[in-house]
Amino acid sequence: MDELLPKTLVDDLTDRVARRAGRRVGALFSRALRETVERTPTVRPDGSVFVVTGDIPAMWLRDSTAQWQTYLLLLDRAPALTDVVAGVLRTQFASIRHDPYANAFNDGPTGRCHEPGDTSDDPWLWERKYEVDSLAFPVLLAHRLRRATGRDDLLGADAHPAMRRVVDLWRLEQDHEERSPYRFVRPTDLRSETLDRDGLGTPVARTGMTWSGFRPSDDACEHGYNVPANLFAARALDHVGTFAREVFADADLARDAGALAGELRAGVAEHGVVDHPVHGRVWAYEVDGLGGVLLADDANVPSLLSLPLLGACAADDPVYLATRRLVLSEENPWFHRGRAAAGIGSPHTPGRYVWPLALCVQALTSGSEEEAVRTLQLIADTDDGTLHVHEGFDVDDPSRWTREWFSWADSTFCELALSLLGQRVGDLD
Repeated sequence: MDELLPKTLVDDLTDRVARRAGRRVGALFSRALRETVERTPTVRPDGSVFVVTGDIPAMWLRDSTAQWQTYLLLLDRAPALTDVVAGVLRTQFASIRHDPYANAFNDGPTGRCHEPGDTSDDPWLWERKYEVDSLAFPVLLAHRLRRATGRDDLLGADAHPAMRRVVDLWRLEQDHEERSPYRFVRPTDLRSETLDRDGLGTPVARTGMTWSGFRPSDDACEHGYNVPANLFAARALDHVGTFAREVFADADLARDAGALAGELRAGVAEHGVVDHPVHGRVWAYEVDGLGGVLLADDANVPSLLSLPLLGACAADDPVYLATRRLVLSEENPWFHRGRAAAGIGSPHTPGRYVWPLALCVQALTSGSEEEAVRTLQLIADTDDGTLHVHEGFDVDDPSRWTREWFSWADSTFCELALSLLGQRVGDLD
């Protein structure tokens, strides 16, 4: 797709990255940058764009944002990508209007799905795991696309009603126990793949936060209030308010989004902050408002580690810095250290697997170019000769890995590489 991503641009960026981090990193960067553009999108006749997540033929609202936001940095030299990113956004907002509880969609009513025995039989849905962040990511992409282009006409007709639906759903799910129609039941012996109490989930009390059935890893929440997702949702609501005032001329939506953002942040402040005996005041990963607290962090974004990259907190926030020290230590049950690497993994993959995605997030939030170079080199050196950024790999044996093609990880690797050239997605905030 040279007309979308000019070879001269790829070659120039690859050369500059290689000069900073080495030829092996340059080769991996070049392949990853090209592959998302060449293999993931399907442009439909109406201009909307369906994006596969990689080796799974479905479109995740979260993944598709992360896959394509890196390319916002290149629009001045690859302007044809503007319509592709806008097309991705239109598909996302149309999907939210179709079913705001779903996390992954098919390219039409194909009936394909992750598990035929799931509660939903909607042929448009690959999976219907409700995750708060699935609704926040398209809003973030819309905000960053607008900042990158200065254009309001790229949002599409579904953006306004979709954002209205996001606000209404998050408010409803503040009272999940009494008001929610959502249930998810999967025939499985794995608790991470289904929800307790006939699909309602583990018990929660009202806290001001909004409930989530599943984490960004697609694993079930142990406690129903995912703290990084709530902080990310609050930031997304800030963007909804801006769109409502400056684009939609919808004072009611602006007011409602602002009020809800305040409630989510207040709920996190009251229920999601824990006094740790070593690190001081830190954010929990999940709470339930009933005394249940999970101190941990998962590789998938939004994570506690990633919050500054989402605009959800300042990089020098004292609670963030204390939380960062906690989650990058063995006190985080999903932090692993081995002969080949050390970093955050996820219960979604085998034990002692670290995720390159989390390594990139760690480097991007470090403020250190030296750490960025080391991380890029580590990922390139542990790809098992595949020239792919995998989902996870064994910290003692990188020849053991998951996902032969994971486009989200590819794009985040490229985002880290571009940061060496002074180009940062976060600057669009």
